[in-house]
Amino acid sequence: MKKLMLSLIVLAASFSLNAQIKTPQPSPLSKMEQTVGLTQVALEYSRPSMRGREVFGNLVPFNETWRTGANANTKITFSDDVLIDGKTLKAGDYAIYTVPNKTSWDVIFYSDATNSGLPKKWDDSKVALKAKAQVYPMPVDIETFTMTFDDLTSDSAVIGMLWGKVYAGVKFEVPTDALVMKDINSAMKGSPKANDYYASAVYYYESDKDINQAKTWMDTFMSMTEKPAFYQYRKQSLIYAKAGDKKGAIDAAKKSLEGAKVAGNKDYVKMNNDSLKEWGAL
Repeated sequence: MKKLMLSLIVLAASFSLNAQIKTPQPSPLSKMEQTVGLTQVALEYSRPSMRGREVFGNLVPFNETWRTGANANTKITFSDDVLIDGKTLKAGDYAIYTVPNKTSWDVIFYSDATNSGLPKKWDDSKVALKAKAQVYPMPVDIETFTMTFDDLTSDSAVIGMLWGKVYAGVKFEVPTDALVMKDINSAMKGSPKANDYYASAVYYYESDKDINQAKTWMDTFMSMTEKPAFYQYRKQSLIYAKAGDKKGAIDAAKKSLEGAKVAGNKDYVKMNNDSLKEWGAL
């Protein structure tokens, strides 16, 4: 009996020692966060590697649902409702499942994001949205499965998936304009500060909205600001030019140029010189 107890103690100690040894995971976990416009997007997925194997059509069969990675299901989180293929996907957590084929993939956003890989029982009622992703050939092998946020704009991005010689991507659109306009309207109905006028003017300019309104707000900002910065004069010059006020644009560009020289900012010096040449002032 004593020998049995001693053996059990030695065995337990052995397991305890082994539990302290850490080894690399064959498909390590990756976490990414990306701001698209004003929308926060988070992605968690595990990354298997080729290791000499043919991936699509072999390791990952065509026309079968794939967990889109390894280990637990790939999970994506949107802080706002987004549009994919013209359809609304509500804010929240989703598992991303895919059905790879040679020329396109089905990309499935599944409302249960807590599965260990594929669900034990697939539930069509949990398919929140399904989209198509076109396949593009890669010139080199991508050894490790990789997901990316590509083609970022203020209003959209592409969820990219790369492995082997394949790239597949699905675009999503975010409600940036609605969110910004809600903030602008709320600020202008209250007691807007100088920076509210500046941010609103720049947004209207960059979003091709009412340029005369942008000009008015920029003028208000300038009247409320004791010492505008050279980059603020630069924005004023661009807004004036877009509004058709060349004289005002030149005056603002000259002030921006002078300030940029003092600050030693060569980029703004060049941009202002280029604009002044374009507007016939140099």
